[in-house]
Amino acid sequence: MLGVSNEFGNISYSDEVVAKIVGLSTMECYGVVGMVSKNATDGFWELIRVENLSKGVKINFKEDKLNVELFVMVEYGTKISVIANNIIQKVRYNVENYTGIKVSSITVNVQAVRV
Repeated sequence: MLGVSNEFGNISYSDEVVAKIVGLSTMECYGVVGMVSKNATDGFWELIRVENLSKGVKINFKEDKLNVELFVMVEYGTKISVIANNIIQKVRYNVENYTGIKVSSITVNVQAVRV
């Protein structure tokens, strides 16, 4: 569980909640087609439906450090470095703004390009 403590008490967030915030924030970025998840049976990357966006996100919280890793598909013809930077800024801002948890690192894995 991720958490924030202050003089009033503690607030705990499940990994699923933070992953959902990350997924929805990512989908708001221009050039992102969707979040992807690897299908273990045949090795293909598949788009994730909106209700399961957290499957394209890995959350690691150790020693008050939140590390986020996400897997996306981008639109062909867009500048991938710009899209990735936009995702990083948007995700960092939304997670920190909504939860109060500081994000240590965000890794964007571009797994596919939609032609």
